[in-house]
Amino acid sequence: MAERLEVTRFIAATPDEVYAAISDVTRMGEWSEECHACQWHDGFDRAVVGARFDGHNRNGAHEWTTQGTVVEADPGRSFVFECSMFDFHFSTWGYRIEPAEGGCTVTEWSDDLRPESAMEFSKKASGIDDREARNRQTMSGTLERLAAALER
Repeated sequence: MAERLEVTRFIAATPDEVYAAISDVTRMGEWSEECHACQWHDGFDRAVVGARFDGHNRNGAHEWTTQGTVVEADPGRSFVFECSMFDFHFSTWGYRIEPAEGGCTVTEWSDDLRPESAMEFSKKASGIDDREARNRQTMSGTLERLAAALER
């Protein structure tokens, strides 16, 4: 069963501005502490359902690449993608954007779909023992950096 983790933050920018920033996966390295670079697969250059991309992640000396597939791309409202490695869909990540006075609230969320049998491999590959705590920390940081960039 998936365990959903959510972090929400107000950002003083329009929903369309927030969506444009987060759905351009090539900019993910500007916001994320762990995912330092992304690039679209051949044939894709923007967020549309079915678009695929590689996400390059790092934690200290640990580096790994995941494949993302966009499953929801609703401008100004939501952006969702599935993460896979070796054709195994291990998590789904998303952003929900809701209008608010003076900007919008942005919720970054993640569903951890790893079975118990994959936990040890995941820990060795990433060097992260407590994925939930790490994701909560990096999601908060991602939203902070996103806000700082958009509220300039």
